[in-house]
Amino acid sequence: MTSTDLPFPGLHSGIERVPRLAEDQPAQTGKDFTSDQEVRWCPGCGDYAVLKAVQSFLPDLGLRRENIVFISGIGCSSRFPYYLDTYGMHSIHGRAPAIATGIATAREDLSVWVVTGDGDALSIGGNHLIHALRRNINMTILLFNNRIYGLTKGQYSPTSEPGKVTKSTPVGSIDHPFNPVSLALGAEGSFVARTIDSDRKHLTGVLSAAAAHRGTSFVEIYQNCPIFNDGAFDAVKGRDTEDAIIPLVHGEPIRFGKDGGKGLIRDAAGGGVKIAEVAEVGEESLLVHDAYQPDPSTAFAISRLTDAGHLHQAPIGIFRQVERPTYDDQARAQVTTAEALVDQAREAQLASLITGSDTWTVV
Repeated sequence: MTSTDLPFPGLHSGIERVPRLAEDQPAQTGKDFTSDQEVRWCPGCGDYAVLKAVQSFLPDLGLRRENIVFISGIGCSSRFPYYLDTYGMHSIHGRAPAIATGIATAREDLSVWVVTGDGDALSIGGNHLIHALRRNINMTILLFNNRIYGLTKGQYSPTSEPGKVTKSTPVGSIDHPFNPVSLALGAEGSFVARTIDSDRKHLTGVLSAAAAHRGTSFVEIYQNCPIFNDGAFDAVKGRDTEDAIIPLVHGEPIRFGKDGGKGLIRDAAGGGVKIAEVAEVGEESLLVHDAYQPDPSTAFAISRLTDAGHLHQAPIGIFRQVERPTYDDQARAQVTTAEALVDQAREAQLASLITGSDTWTVV
């Protein structure tokens, strides 16, 4: 996969109200964000790569560590807060977005992050996730998708493919899986992206854009579980991924394959998008990726190329990145307005008392 520069609007607009390091303070490094806790994941787990990328990326934000908060739920990925030298909370199953909503609404001076997994976020936490997305709260949600329950030792998850044989589905899963990106776009997520644990440059670029976004940023991270679901993403993580990975870069035609020989075009019959040979349809027919398009229909159609959990083609990058009002900003504005109205009412009552017609004579 070829990593490319990603949209990065302005100077961290998503964290513009979070206190930054003073100019006379030394620059931070990854070690400053590494806690003294022993990292306990299975050897070869993709979580290690994501953790290292986050620890290395956080200093670039230039924020004070005491103003960064990581909230997690339950699962292997949810150990994340222990390994970062920031504030954080290992919460309860599926409820991380709800807890993060309260923090982000009460404290606009914090950079709030949620770390969750496909089981934690899409099963018991499904409602919390979709409502955080539709409300557009200032937080960044990292969903580690390994398509299995790892912490509880290998049961199928909401993203496992049909027919998946596990301890809880000995003759194969009959569930239809979620497509996390499609779900996020359907919930009106204002920033929706997908990346891979093993592509450090792409992962860091997506994290940078997510942190810069004001509102809810949702990032699905394909992450390998070597113990209970090894090789789940071989199609996009092996040596030959030219025909599997579809890079999404805003403003550029969507093409992939050897020498860019394949691309996406509109599907007039189906109403979505489809893959075509560039030599047959011509470069002018290729779909130009527009992450800033307010209507999420095209982004949703692109997300459907990864169908029903069977990984044949995987669009990677930022699907959608739009601006709309955030829940927590509006809630704080309402509180400020209400306080101002109360103050005005008190002043009016005092003025009426002083200038009114009722008087008393004190003898």
